[in-house]
Formats: sequence, C-alpha cells, structure tokens
Amino acid sequence: MCSCKLPVNMVLFLSLFTTSLMVMAASAGNFYQDFDVTFGDGRAKILNGGQLLTLNLDQASGSGFKSKNEYLLGRIDMQIKLVTGNSAGTVTAYYLSSEGPTHDEIDFEFLGNLSGDPYTLHTNVFSQGKGKREQQFQLWFDPTNAFHTYSIVWNTQRIIFLVDNIPIRVFNNLETVGVPFPKNQPMRIYSSLWNADDWATRGGLVKTDWTKAPFTASYRNFKANACTADSTSSCASTASTNSVGDSAWQTQGLDAAGRNRLRWVHQKFMIYNYCNDLKRFPQGLPAECRRSRF
Repeated sequence: MCSCKLPVNMVLFLSLFTTSLMVMAASAGNFYQDFDVTFGDGRAKILNGGQLLTLNLDQASGSGFKSKNEYLLGRIDMQIKLVTGNSAGTVTAYYLSSEGPTHDEIDFEFLGNLSGDPYTLHTNVFSQGKGKREQQFQLWFDPTNAFHTYSIVWNTQRIIFLVDNIPIRVFNNLETVGVPFPKNQPMRIYSSLWNADDWATRGGLVKTDWTKAPFTASYRNFKANACTADSTSSCASTASTNSVGDSAWQTQGLDAAGRNRLRWVHQKFMIYNYCNDLKRFPQGLPAECRRSRF
C-alpha cells in the first residue's frame, strides 16, 4: 500500500470538492434557491425570505412552479395548505415528472370541492409514458385548515406515497413480470394551481365560483433527500436539520405498522382504485394489480 502523501493544496481541493457534492442539496430548502416560477404573471409569490410560496388562481390564469434540480430517486417532502372554502373546480397538482412522450411521472392532485365537502386526493404513476394507474382518496382531516406534509419515497424497489408520514399507496417494482418502473429518467418537481371545472368536481357538474377568487394554495418546508441528476453519486438532504447523506429512503419499505396503516387508509378512505375497475379493463386487469398491494 502506498504511503505517499498528497500535496496540501490537492488535499484542500479534494476536501472542498467532496464537501460541495455532499451539501449541494443540504444548503437548499429555500424557494428562491430551489424553484423557478413557470407561469402565472405574478400570481406565484415567494415570501418570507424564501420560506413560503403561494400559488394563486383567478379567472384569467392559474400559476405554477418547478424545481431547478432534476432528481433521480430520493425522498421528497412538501408541506401544503390547500385552497380554503369553496374550491370546487380547482386542482392543485404536486408531482414529479420527466419530459417527452415516454415520460415518467408520480402524481398528487388535489381536486377541490364545495365548502364542507372533502377534497379528493388523486394519485397516479406513469412509467415510460403509460399511466392509467389512478387511486383516489378522501383525507381524514381538513387539508385547508393547516399545513400537512405530502411525501414521495422513490427508490429502485418501490414508490411510496405518504401523507403526514402515513403511507396511502405503494407502487412496487414489478419489472420481472413486465411492468415498466420509473427508475432511469430524472424528474423535476412541479406544482400548479389551475381551473379544471370541466372534470375536477363531480365530473364537471360543479363549476368554479369565480366570485370566490383569487384561490390560494401555500407551500413551505420543502425537503429533498435525493440524488440530483447532474451528480447521482451525491444524495444529500436539503434540510440542514437532517444528517447529510441520510440514505434510509434507498431501501425504505413498509414494516408491519406501515402495512396496517396502509390497510386502514385503503379500507376507510380510498374511493377509487383502478385495480378494482373491471369495466375499465375488460381484457383483464393490469399485471401489477394481480400482485399484493401490501
């Protein structure tokens, strides 16, 4: 084994280079640093020194943003407070997506409703351009009263959707039975607030009440403990309070308690599951539906 010593200036350079890789995301957690506004002509606002972002929708336009980084596997957390009051016709979308006709995508979509009626949380997974894997839920709390955390754990074995750290959906890697799994295309984080009153609430029967505009959704405490596409060897946390390089997400699954929570959500709060929709798939359910959900 060589006992040679590197010059001091080389040691310093390598130290700085390694540190920059490991904290590239750890220095983030600020909306100015992490995201770009994509549309809205001033309706998307970054406030409180970059700690809060709001999206607004009026009759002229909605608004949206996307992450500066592309991610390839990781854990993404965002706290969101949804549109209050009569949100019928509005959709707040929060998702990961790559680009192109064979894109991958992991979706949360919050479908507004009349005052007092629950939001519908719509989820979907696209792999190689193929989606149609919808599952829908009604939440066990009012998502407009306070901020709640919506998370995506994305590793090579599975995708886990979580709400306040409670698993609501798992999409497993079943490439062995011919089901494409999103693990090769880097994805950005996107979010938007827009009008979809042709379908969002009761199939389009309830229209947006523009007298209630502007509608506002708020975001804070973004964290991405993830691999960035331009340096997949660097998987670091954006949260300075987290340990840099925490890699629990890389093998994260569900333990017995997690499986029980998932069953509870599915039994009490799931309102649609494509895997139960025999009319939609008369030739047979998709291959992943023939495997255990848990």
